[in-house]
Amino acid sequence: MGGSNVVNVMKRFWVGHRILMIALPAVVIVIVLAGGLLLVSASGRTVQASATLISAMMPTPSPTPSPTPFITPSPTPTPNLGPTPIPSGWAYSDLDGVPAPANLAHREPIAVMIDDQVIARPQSGVSSASIVYQAPADGNQDRYMLVFQEGTAQSVGPVRSVRTYYVVWAEEYKAVLGHFGGDSISLKKLIPAATRAKTLYNMDALRFHQDCPYHRIKTRPAPHNAYTNTKVLYECAAYLKYPTMYQNLPDRAFRDDSPPASRPTSQTITIAYPTGTIGYKFSPGTDSYLRLVSGKPELDPANNLYVYARSIVVMYQVKTISANAEAGHPGRPDIATTGSGKCLIFQEGKEIVGTWKKKNATALTRFYDASGKEIPLVRGEIFIQSIQKSYAVTVQ
Repeated sequence: MGGSNVVNVMKRFWVGHRILMIALPAVVIVIVLAGGLLLVSASGRTVQASATLISAMMPTPSPTPSPTPFITPSPTPTPNLGPTPIPSGWAYSDLDGVPAPANLAHREPIAVMIDDQVIARPQSGVSSASIVYQAPADGNQDRYMLVFQEGTAQSVGPVRSVRTYYVVWAEEYKAVLGHFGGDSISLKKLIPAATRAKTLYNMDALRFHQDCPYHRIKTRPAPHNAYTNTKVLYECAAYLKYPTMYQNLPDRAFRDDSPPASRPTSQTITIAYPTGTIGYKFSPGTDSYLRLVSGKPELDPANNLYVYARSIVVMYQVKTISANAEAGHPGRPDIATTGSGKCLIFQEGKEIVGTWKKKNATALTRFYDASGKEIPLVRGEIFIQSIQKSYAVTVQ
């Protein structure tokens, strides 16, 4: 834009409580937050505000949900050689690189264990998490862990029990861990040790505070009916005097979107979990992947929006049956989360074959390309799929 007087600004939207962005030539920024408008001039000066900027932890949802949570970028954007400027008082979120008001971008992560039995679907809150983990669990089941930071969800669940490897992943962020009990190793060894070391903050419904922040709904049978939401999660964390802000931990590398012309026209990924195939379908116009469960688009009941991924990480990891499984549960699984292994990273319609590395239980899992360089992830929701070598992954 050379000597032009046109100012590059960003137009950001909260859709389903996720922050979305595209670069547009404009003089005024319009920020839609919690159902209100905040107008900012090109110089950053507030012109008019009809609602307080995120005055509560949980914004009011959009009155007209849209199935597409990313706004189509301009077909001819100016190439961006660095991070896109953001409004004063905003920051890039620690977990997924998304711009947000600083109090949300740097707040304490909360990780919540989520059921994935067929009767538990569709799960609530998936579209609002910063990072979503999916990994094998007991028998031929699998389980999710949703990690929230800048996003908010009116409903999160069904909440279930934790396993050892999820404890280790949650420690990467020194997160508050929400769960309904767990295996004996997690409950008697890992979580107490992490609590003493202050690398994890326990929010176990069965042992400490079932009513804060959890409740049972009547539309689903137990034990698939325990739910919560991000508002009460953060309120209960504050009540327990847990940290309120991110603890200056190492972050992953993030980057802005590539120009639309550089994106492939399509890419489809399928991952065959025993409980059903997980799929991702790339859209070059939105630079995101529609997520599918057993062939159908995943719809989040918390906001009636489809679930989209910006980056997908497939980690090949070894699953074993724990030798210390407790009585009555001879098949407790364990997954090798530390060390290194093969990974596949999908973003912007492209596949990168790389290596995941995690030095120890509290170290951040990082992803490297064939040359040993860390792979930056596109800003936005990250899905981390832990699988065994026997799981079929197809890419078209």
